[in-house]
Amino acid sequence: MTALNQLAGTYTLDPSHTEIGFVTRHAMVTKVRGSFNDVSGTASTEAGLQNAKIEVNIQVASIDTRNSDRDNHLRSADFFDVEQFPAITFVSTDVTGNGETLSVTGDLTIKDVTKPVTIDFEYNGAATDPFGNERVGLEGQIQVNRKDWGLTWNAALETGGVLVSEKVTLVFEVSAIKAA
Repeated sequence: MTALNQLAGTYTLDPSHTEIGFVTRHAMVTKVRGSFNDVSGTASTEAGLQNAKIEVNIQVASIDTRNSDRDNHLRSADFFDVEQFPAITFVSTDVTGNGETLSVTGDLTIKDVTKPVTIDFEYNGAATDPFGNERVGLEGQIQVNRKDWGLTWNAALETGGVLVSEKVTLVFEVSAIKAA
């Protein structure tokens, strides 16, 4: 297995084997999970993670929570306003690793708000698939407050509390293929 600090080259996210999703509380008692079906991105690095750079683009209209009414509400101006802000982007500003974990700091832009975040990833290794592609796998997550990015819509519950939690866990399961 190739160690994380030995990776070098340019990698492209494999959208059919990558999931970028989220989990948040609904009605204070249960969780709603969703993901984005249209994601793209690239990563490049020299050995030792020198000059590492990661960029990710998410088409917000591809949101999928397995409920079309909820998905349409999330696409509306109450939440993501996909007509005006069709993409979520992430551009790294610092990438470090220690062999098993990767720490990626960068600018996350949702709607018209850009904030720095740091996401820690577990490096799952590298392998050559049956088609001769070198793949790497990473998993990570981070908890954010959606209001920090202008996602403020909510509804009060009669029993107290709110319909949608401010805290959202962003979940990343990444498979990337090395360019030939």
